[in-house]
Amino acid sequence: MNEQMITMSDGFSIYTVYAQPTDRPIAHIHLLHGMAEHIGRYEEFITYLTNEGFAVSGQDHRGHGQTAAFNGKLGHFGDSAGFDRIVDDAHEIISYYKNKFNAPKVILFGHSMGSFIARRYVQRFGKDINKLICLGTGGDPGVSGIGGKALAYIKGKATKFDEPDYLINKLVFGGFNKVVDQPKTSLDWLTSDESVVEKYINDPLCGFVPTTRFFIDLFKGLAKINDPDNIKKVPSGLPILLLSGLDDPVGKKGNGIWQAARQFTDAGIKNITVMLYEGGRHEMLNEVNREQVFNFIKDWIKEE
Repeated sequence: MNEQMITMSDGFSIYTVYAQPTDRPIAHIHLLHGMAEHIGRYEEFITYLTNEGFAVSGQDHRGHGQTAAFNGKLGHFGDSAGFDRIVDDAHEIISYYKNKFNAPKVILFGHSMGSFIARRYVQRFGKDINKLICLGTGGDPGVSGIGGKALAYIKGKATKFDEPDYLINKLVFGGFNKVVDQPKTSLDWLTSDESVVEKYINDPLCGFVPTTRFFIDLFKGLAKINDPDNIKKVPSGLPILLLSGLDDPVGKKGNGIWQAARQFTDAGIKNITVMLYEGGRHEMLNEVNREQVFNFIKDWIKEE
């Protein structure tokens, strides 16, 4: 896996990774990681995809991983960056690697928060993408999302917008472990693979508490991706895969996944695939049956 810093149109530097097969790639897959983690956690999946003939690229979002280490701070997109700036970053990076790889197709893959970024991406740049994969995504938070944004504004004005927001972090994630019987850690909802959970806990670039401004940006982004008028901007012929574990609290144990699927179909998008794994939690790429998940994703991408 190769590393490269790429400067965005606003002068900000983003840490990226890429890998490519010896022969011309079958397709170019771009990965968008989730909240409070980093692209380095996807190395096993990237290696698998490369061995299967795909070129792969990915990035650490602003406020995450090596990007935050180079310029910025963990858990903070920026004082004025906003959710759509993260989408712009993805578009600029995909364009860069698209020229580098010269693959016949481009597949956008987003996990968790990355799936929300990906869903906004196809609302704005959907014609640039041949297929969309959303892993561990969720439904419309509705009133709770509006309330969360309002609370974040109030709290930010009372303290500071660029400080970790433990209150909102607890409100968002506090109940997630309820999907697990007799959890050993507070993060068992991520995956049933205990070794992965342990690595996550011991990783200084994982599990941090984002800032108040980050949560405001995220809630604004969720409102945009769930706006019916915006969903109608997604190309109607775009094949979309929604994949999740049935014990994923982000997807509300499958209910949020079906809600997202209905949103797409109601907007006239015709090719929607839903895959739910019984017993699977939030990080299906890190579940005990991840090889099965890898193979399913590969086969779906190769389908005409």
